[in-house]
Amino acid sequence: MSEYVDETWDFRGAETKNYTHCFHSYPAMMIPQVASRLLEKYGGTARLVLDPFCGTGTSLVEANLRGISAIGLDLNPLACLIARTKTTTINFQKLDLYLKNFNDFLFAARFNCGDSESDLPKFPNINFWFDKRTQSDLAKIKKYFSGVEEPDVQNFFKVAFSEVVRESSWTRNGEFKLYRMTEEQRRRFQPDVFGLMEAKLARNRRGLQAFAAHKKPSKTTIHLTNSAEADFGERFDLVLTSPPYGDSRTTVAYGQFSRLSSQWLDLDNIASLDNSLLGGKTHKGTLKFESKILRETLRQIADRDEKRFYEVASFYADYRNSINNVSRMVKSNGFACFVVGNRRVKSVTLPTDKITADFFAENDFRHVETIVRNIPNKRMPRKNSPTNVAGVKDNTMMQEFIVVLQKN
Repeated sequence: MSEYVDETWDFRGAETKNYTHCFHSYPAMMIPQVASRLLEKYGGTARLVLDPFCGTGTSLVEANLRGISAIGLDLNPLACLIARTKTTTINFQKLDLYLKNFNDFLFAARFNCGDSESDLPKFPNINFWFDKRTQSDLAKIKKYFSGVEEPDVQNFFKVAFSEVVRESSWTRNGEFKLYRMTEEQRRRFQPDVFGLMEAKLARNRRGLQAFAAHKKPSKTTIHLTNSAEADFGERFDLVLTSPPYGDSRTTVAYGQFSRLSSQWLDLDNIASLDNSLLGGKTHKGTLKFESKILRETLRQIADRDEKRFYEVASFYADYRNSINNVSRMVKSNGFACFVVGNRRVKSVTLPTDKITADFFAENDFRHVETIVRNIPNKRMPRKNSPTNVAGVKDNTMMQEFIVVLQKN
């Protein structure tokens, strides 16, 4: 198996927020430089790219910048909204009229002129996460963009609003999971909701303008669907994606990250999202795998903790089902590029890079190479507490593995 470290893939100090990549933070995002380089290396003649775990659409944006059409799949409705908005150009004359009108609306709202009141939404724990003033200001903004008749423009407002919701909540800064600020922090926290919204809209407009100027003719569609069930036929030249490192409950909680924004935006199924993702439901009974390295890894975990064995095995069972389905949609000689992380469970390293290659080998793919890159700016702690025992720490993932495969 050809595996090597290449520090040129680290992209230390690179600008990762150009074009529409600036739109919205999201957990465990693939940086655009990795997607860009993979497209250049393995997608030179590609006409159609699939990202079965598209998140907020990094690979889709990069494909469009090269004139490659793309299809993105994800089960998170907020991620689909962001990805769709990042890959959709808008008539700027029309957008600017709405932005000017919105600024006039905010002026009136700031000084309580005109009809700036709005009904507060009702969802569980709203008072736990937002003070009354913030709720009122967010409700006024929502009332404005709910009246925008142009769907693409309304989505543009929704994406900016989503970030404002998180940043004006009592969620601790720098956390993707929902952790509430301390009482002292809450007392000192006085977010300028209107100012945040203005800043997000201005930043996103600049990003969209840059994207529109450099985008080449191409089309992108986003589907809110499971990658193990989607069916587009054998038509993709390249699969480019970064799948979850593990089940959402114990790695990156996409549902928790998205919950507050999704509640304000009235998006469906967010409460059960984490249960719908890979490994979200524990499989009962016997779980059989052909991969020898996976079987040995699972045996080590089973010796330490039977419950964690079933949780980890369930993740890989779902992951295999996804790869089985994605594989049949790739053209002969087409490529699959999976950017994965090798997490640790019960002090056992899960070699997801090699397991990924094994799963694809079962579907008539050959392994081309695995590139190991360091993650210089990772928004995760360098150590965690895998056993929940005070003082017992373990290292978290500080490298990614870019696994490249080709269909025979």
